[in-house]
Amino acid sequence: MPQPSARERILDTAKRLFYRDGLRATGIDRIIAESGVAKMSLYRHFPSKNDLIAAFLVWRHDHWMGWFSGAVEARLAERAELGAVADALGEWFAQDDFRGCAFINAVAETGAVEEGLHLRQAIVHKQALEDYLADVAVRLGLNEPALAAQEAMLCVEGMIVRAQFRRDPQIVAAGRRLLEHIARAYI
Repeated sequence: MPQPSARERILDTAKRLFYRDGLRATGIDRIIAESGVAKMSLYRHFPSKNDLIAAFLVWRHDHWMGWFSGAVEARLAERAELGAVADALGEWFAQDDFRGCAFINAVAETGAVEEGLHLRQAIVHKQALEDYLADVAVRLGLNEPALAAQEAMLCVEGMIVRAQFRRDPQIVAAGRRLLEHIARAYI
């Protein structure tokens, strides 16, 4: 098996450290040391820390949305209920390395105005998630799927933040009940 490229090693290290420790707490020197690349190599691939953070967020969006939609679709195949979204989130919350939403964390760390690119990436991610939930609502036959998705987003975001603070299976159960309540409101 071929060795990962310097860019891949840098990004893999940054993905792990940025998600686990945060954007500000993770310094370039630590990424260089843990990835085993030279400083010039890092800056050749990522001219600034913000460029590396942006690459991390692009990867995180693609990776997480692919995982999430697959997890939801598998559950929808078993039972066509909006509560399947909560069950998929519960799977994520149970992972040992769960540390909340990388996009919520990025905006919380950098602020809404400090790093405009990170905020824009977060907005794109959240819109894609809402669009996916609207698609699920359409397939479930809900009236006004865009409104149902907006309300489901509030539930999803709340579940993620609460799960970040404490691991409690009741978060998933409450989220499932709330999502099913939302679905019933649009039947």
